[in-house]
Amino acid sequence: MTLDPSMYTRYWRDGWVIVEDVFPTDEIDRIAGLAMNVSETQADPGDSYSTDTSADGAITAPRKVDLPFVIEPEFRPFVLHPNLQSLLETLIGCPPRLFADQIMMKPPQVGSEKQYHQDNYYFRLAPDDRVITAWIALDDVDEENGCLRYIDGSHRDGLLPHTPVPGAPHNLSPPADQVDLSKESLAIVGKGGVVFHHGLALHTSHRNRSDRWRRGYATHWVGPDMTDLDGPDGRLATAYFNRPDLADVLA
Repeated sequence: MTLDPSMYTRYWRDGWVIVEDVFPTDEIDRIAGLAMNVSETQADPGDSYSTDTSADGAITAPRKVDLPFVIEPEFRPFVLHPNLQSLLETLIGCPPRLFADQIMMKPPQVGSEKQYHQDNYYFRLAPDDRVITAWIALDDVDEENGCLRYIDGSHRDGLLPHTPVPGAPHNLSPPADQVDLSKESLAIVGKGGVVFHHGLALHTSHRNRSDRWRRGYATHWVGPDMTDLDGPDGRLATAYFNRPDLADVLA
């Protein structure tokens, strides 16, 4: 799949870009169904599955599936689809390597917000320009059901300090004065489209206030020869491409 030059320019200008129709609808429906099945049948939530609760505490529903590429082999051909690989390589200028993945479920009327943050604050890899997320829309995504929101150009401001969010210490976010909401844009994307964003692009999503799902498959990629800012005990050691059990799949 070829990336339009204007989209390449937009990515490096704004720190993010939408490419529609990367995946066919029937394949997206299959993957969305598989995600639902995994979230519903996971015997032990443990480290791979978490739930979300409605504002009044009355409803509990799947929130996130971590490590789907690892725990369910049927996801692997989808994540490694040639269309996605081609777009990623064009954007970062080198062959992409799969670092990690998650499926963000955001159920109807339940899916919670995620505060502004930079992915590479968590990953802590260099160079920043070779850290990229491909967020695959498993549903039509708009403002009502909790689309991604970006601060245009924020990837050029470097790595910002993050601190725990009051009431949600597992979430980290920069100080409010570091987030210029006048530059906020919404990533409204159709099912089967992909939102690509730079590892330093500030992004958030609001609560799902609709009666529709907002499922997104977030795949995180890096280039070759990355440096771990935390040294040998950092996240790079557990990257998918460094896992012996995935060596044959990611060769």
